[in-house]
Parts: sequence; structure tokens; C-alpha cells
Amino acid sequence: MLNWDDPLNSSPTPSPASAPAAKREPSPAEAAVARSALESAQTNQPMPESVISAKPVRAEDKRIVNGMADINQLAPFKYPWAWKYFLNANKNHWTPLDINMAQDVHDYHHKLTVEERHVYTNVLAYLTTADILAMRNVAIAVMEKMSAPELQIYQARQTYEEALHTWTYQHCIETIGLDQSEIYNRYRVVPEINAKIRMTQQRLDAVCSADIDLKDREQLHTFLMSYIFFAAVFEGSWFYNGFSPIFALQRRGMMKGTAEQLQYIMRDEVMHASFGIRVAKALMEEENIRPDPQALREMWDQAEAAEAGYASYILRDPILGYSAEQHVEQFRHIANTRAAQLGVEKPFPGAEEALPWLAEQANLRKEKNFFETRVTEYQTGGALNWD
Repeated sequence: MLNWDDPLNSSPTPSPASAPAAKREPSPAEAAVARSALESAQTNQPMPESVISAKPVRAEDKRIVNGMADINQLAPFKYPWAWKYFLNANKNHWTPLDINMAQDVHDYHHKLTVEERHVYTNVLAYLTTADILAMRNVAIAVMEKMSAPELQIYQARQTYEEALHTWTYQHCIETIGLDQSEIYNRYRVVPEINAKIRMTQQRLDAVCSADIDLKDREQLHTFLMSYIFFAAVFEGSWFYNGFSPIFALQRRGMMKGTAEQLQYIMRDEVMHASFGIRVAKALMEEENIRPDPQALREMWDQAEAAEAGYASYILRDPILGYSAEQHVEQFRHIANTRAAQLGVEKPFPGAEEALPWLAEQANLRKEKNFFETRVTEYQTGGALNWD
């Protein structure tokens, strides 16, 4: 039985014996309200005009933002693709406890070089803070501004997934036996990690206010730029590229448990970025607004500079099969892809795919022995139609 005083304790809490509470007589005001309600029911009075004059919700009246339809009415859908994202996301359920990390503990302490441990710990140090910012962006800055419930419902699932990712990084850090206080504080004391976090926080702060007026064109443009940043840069490029140093270790047979955790996270992030880009495109069309080319140029340049600084720190000494130069070039290539999906100019013409194996990590389908482990395989995930 659920104990409502202590929900984590399933045993009931005995109530002390006591005399029955004295019956309280209603106040005159309470009695008058009760009489009025009874009289209305008995005389079959009509409903108030404010109720019967409400109009049915039409799907075509829904909008990404500034919608006038009832936010509480899910269907009919104007954005059925958003509902499909929600349904697909629920096929992708997993937890970090599903994945065996025993070999990773041995690898970290007995097989990784000093340089490889530096890469591993700093990737996790960045991700632990970054996914909390992703969660806060969706839950605080974005969801309440969406005026179609099918969008909000997927974003509610996305918020949960960001929390799940944060748990996953914490689980890896704790399982390996790292100093959690030291790891979690690196974003504050390591300038190259802090630069990416600070840029993200600035975009979040710009739209976090609940009273932002999205009917004002300037404020709407600020919101659009923040939304594009989180979809195309933060999750679509930085996150997509950010797991690759761990995947490089996995390709050499090390830290495979952590890499598998990140594969599941990557598939979530691919869906987040895909959804965000689709919302941004719909928003641009509905509101007849485009991102300012100069603002886009500055965003990409700042993102590239932050990524280059980060790569130079975590890969100050290249590890076998992976270097800072490859990391930055891959970022440029991914950024071009995201820009093309948005329908804007590619920021880094000529950038090459430095890590052709990276896309495999989102699409890889593993075979699981049904009798040895619970199936945690994704049904969809990385193979998405970005249109």
C-alpha cells in the first residue's frame, strides 16, 4: 500500500488513536453558495453565455506560436508529424542501468593512457552540464511559448530524455569511480569548456522570460535565433559531434559500455535536432520571418571558435585515431548539413566529412540475446527524414 506521507516507503504509517473530529457547521456564506447551486440544478437553468458561445477548435487555427486555438485540445492535429515524433520517442525507452559497465571500469583504470583518460573525463564534464541546459531550454524557455499541444507533448518527452541523459553521465562518472565534485565543476574552472556553456547560457537567457512578446518582430527574431541555435548548433552539431571521442575509444575495443550509453543518447539527440529544425522551418513560414544572415554568420563563427577551443583542450595530445583537427572539421561538415536542412546558407563551404564512421553510431542496430539481457534496441532513432 502506498504511504502518502512517505511515498518511498510502501508500508502504511499507523495513525495514532484519537477521538473523532467534531463536525463543523458551514458558515452562512458557505450555506448560501450551496443553496444557490442546488436551486440552479433544480430549476434547470441554462449555462452561462460565456460557455455556450465557445467555438469548436479548428486545426487550421493552430500555430507554432501566437496561436488563438485552445491549447488544451490535442486533436485534430495541425502538426501530425509532431505526434509521430512523440510516438517514436516512446519506442526508444532505456535507462543507463540496462548497460553493463564492468569492462569500462577495468579499461579506465588499466588500459586507457593518461591522454585518453583526459579525453574521457572532459567529455563527460562538458556533457553533464550541457544536457541540464538542454533540459532547461525546453522546459522553461520553449514549451510554454508553443501554442499547439502536439508540439508541447513531444517537448515534454524531450525534457524527460534530457534528464535521463544527465542521469546517464552521472552513472558513468559514479561507476568509473571519478571525483564527482571535481568533474561537475570543470565547466566553471576550465575556460575551454566554460566558453561553450557560456554561449549556450546566453542564448537561453535571451528567451527565458515568460513575458517575451512574440508578436513583436524583434523579440520573435530573438526567439527564432535561440531556437535555431539549440536545434542546429547545440544539439544538431555540438552534441552530434561531441560523443565522437568516446566512439573513437570504442572503435579500438575500449569503454564500450559508455559508448553504448552515448549511442542511445545520440539517437535521442538526432530526434531532438530533427524536431527542432522542423519547428523552426514551420515557424519561419507561419510568421513570414527569416533569420538575419549576419546574425547567422556570427552564430556559426562563435560556435566554431568555441568548438575549436574545446577540441584543442580535450585533444591537446591526440589519441590514436582521433585528433583536434578531425573534430573541428567534422563540426564544420555537420554544421553545413544542419544549415542545408534549415534552408539557409552553408556556413563552411568545402568542409569535409572527417569522421565518416560517425553516422554509423546513430544507425547501428545491435543484436541482443533475449535470454541474457532486456532488449534496449531503438526502433527508430537515427534514421530520420529531416524534411
